[in-house]
Amino acid sequence: MLNRRKFIGSSVFSGLALLAGRRLPPAPDTARVNGRPLVISTWKPNVKANAEAWKVLLKGGNSLDAVEAGVQVPEADPHDQSVGYGGLPDRDGKVTLDASVMDHQGNCGSVMFVEGLKHPVSLARRVMEQTPHIYLAGEGALQFALANGFHVERLLTPEAEAAWKEWLKESKYDPMTIPDLLQGKEPGQQHNHDTIGMLALDNSGNLSGACSTSGMAFKMHGRVGDSPMIGAGLYVDNEVGAATSTGVGEEAIRVCGAHTVVEYMRAGHTPETACRKTLERLVRMRGEKIRDLQLAFIAVNRAGEFGGYALQKGFNYAVQDANGPKTYDAPSIYR
Repeated sequence: MLNRRKFIGSSVFSGLALLAGRRLPPAPDTARVNGRPLVISTWKPNVKANAEAWKVLLKGGNSLDAVEAGVQVPEADPHDQSVGYGGLPDRDGKVTLDASVMDHQGNCGSVMFVEGLKHPVSLARRVMEQTPHIYLAGEGALQFALANGFHVERLLTPEAEAAWKEWLKESKYDPMTIPDLLQGKEPGQQHNHDTIGMLALDNSGNLSGACSTSGMAFKMHGRVGDSPMIGAGLYVDNEVGAATSTGVGEEAIRVCGAHTVVEYMRAGHTPETACRKTLERLVRMRGEKIRDLQLAFIAVNRAGEFGGYALQKGFNYAVQDANGPKTYDAPSIYR
C-alpha cells in the first residue's frame, strides 16, 4: 500500500501532460458529482456549514463568498468546541484562533493566534483583500481587525471553561485525544483536532477554500497549527484542484500537505488517491512517531471529482451538490 512512484517523476509527468493538453483521467476510486457547483467540508456535522455555502452557490455566487459563509456557521456555534466561539482554550485558558482563505486566482490571507474574534475566516479574507500581506498574527491581527469594524467578544463559554478546569487537575497534554471532555461526539470525532476545512467549486468553474480552528485543546499558549498556513492546511490551484486538512497540524506542515495533495492531482491522480499518497509520504518520513496520531485530507479537482483519506479510521466528510447533502466515511492508512 505504501509503494508509489517517485514524486519528482510524477511532477515531470504532470508537466508533460499539461503541455500536451491532456484531461484529468476518470476517477474510479473517487466519488463523482454531476457537474457543478459543489461544496465539501471536513466532518459530517458540517453539513450545516455546507448548507449555508450552498445557498450562495445556488444564487450564482462565487466560491469565495460560499466558503466564507459556510465556515462562519461552526465559528458561531457555541457547541462546537473546536472552532471559534465555544472552542476549547489553550493551557492558559485563552481561546486563540487561526484561519485562512484562498481563491481561484492565488489570492490568499491568513490570521493566527488571534483572540476575541468570532469570525477569523472573515478577518483572513480582509487581510487578503485589503493588505499587501498574507499573514497577520496576534496583536497585529487584532489591531487590524479593530480598525476594520470587528468587535472583541468573549469566546470562552461556560462549557469550555469547565472542560479546561477539569483538565487542569492533571494538566496532561495529549495531542491525539482529550478523554472524557468531548463526550457525546460522533465516533471518529473524539480527536483533539476537529478543524473545519471547506472547498467550493462554483458555476463559473472557480475553486476557493477556507480553513478555521481554535487549534488543539489545551495547547501551549502561542501554538499555531497548519490551518492558517497556505500550502499546509489549505491550497487552491484553479488549473488543478484544491485541498484542505484536519488533524495534528504539525504533521501536515511537515509535508506541506494541502499543496502536496494538489501536486499529486496535477500528476493525474484522483483526489482520493492524491490524499492517500500524501499520507503515505508522511508515514515513510515519520514512521511509528505518527502511528497513533490523526491527520486527514479532503480534495476536489477542477472536474468536480472529490475524495478524502485519513491516517486513522473514523474520519468523515460532508458534500453538498445538486443531488443534495451527503456524508462519506473516508478510508484510512491504519485500520
